[in-house]
Amino acid sequence: MIRILYFSGTGEFHTDVTPEALAGLLQDESGLLWLDLREEPAEVCMPILRDTFNFHPLAIDDALEESHVPKIDDWGAYLYMVLHAVNYNPQDNDITTLELDIFVGSHYLVTHQTTPLSAVDRVWTLCQRDERHLRQGVAHLLYQLADELVSDYMPAVDDIDVTIDEIEDRVFGNPAPDILEQIFGLKRALLTLRRIIAPQREVLNKLGRGDYAVIPAAYSVFFRDVYDHLVRLYDIVDSLRDLVGGTLDTYLSVVSNRMNGVMKTLTMITTVFMPISFLAGFFGMNFFQPFVALPAWTGRTAFVALLLLMVLLPGGMYLWMRKRDRT
Repeated sequence: MIRILYFSGTGEFHTDVTPEALAGLLQDESGLLWLDLREEPAEVCMPILRDTFNFHPLAIDDALEESHVPKIDDWGAYLYMVLHAVNYNPQDNDITTLELDIFVGSHYLVTHQTTPLSAVDRVWTLCQRDERHLRQGVAHLLYQLADELVSDYMPAVDDIDVTIDEIEDRVFGNPAPDILEQIFGLKRALLTLRRIIAPQREVLNKLGRGDYAVIPAAYSVFFRDVYDHLVRLYDIVDSLRDLVGGTLDTYLSVVSNRMNGVMKTLTMITTVFMPISFLAGFFGMNFFQPFVALPAWTGRTAFVALLLLMVLLPGGMYLWMRKRDRT
């Protein structure tokens, strides 16, 4: 889908612009043009970016053919930027990043998205409802896009935080083996977030310093505000990583303690029944009677005494071990 917003220098607002009219509209530097290439194949986008906007072939290849971490390239008359949105699935603790390629000129903005981004749709709808956002220029649109993209990070971080709390409760209640898989899934998700937020933070930091000709210095404070949000997000992600690491240590400790309890119980059972096994084995030997006359060993009295001993001995040993355990 090719979407075009055009706000002329005379205050006219148009949404019915065709791609063929782009070259003429670009000549009006007093207007503002936003072209959004959404899920369009490369063979459709290439002529527009190359012939109409005269972007550098390397920048076009980066936008259409390659996937990058967030970055910003200064091509003099325009900027090429890569920003990322995130999509978190709490069911399998999987987080995916969605790339947004942006070309920023003095009076135009070109966005390219291979997967629809809700942040772009929100800014697009906002501009249609209120033309004042277009009157403030390209830098304002870029700020709105960056701010909306970063705002979408927080719900994902909140969901991860809630998932960590749930896992912590399960670790103490019922440390099932599937918890370990969830913990490692969270570690991967947080690592992905950290790997994306760090370079995106640097992109906003560069925009906030006002080093680019197409970004007015007055808008540096807006980009610094988004940069501050990313700094806080980065710190939160680091804290969540520490929580996940602590949860993993807790899980291993709980499992180890439960295993120690099981081993203690088995050891106690083995110790209690060991004398019985000895007595049964000793009196079960069949070489006394044939060679030596020992009727007392096979009489009723010895049988009853042995039964009493086998019944009372485990109980006595259990009470003795309990008493030693208390002391």
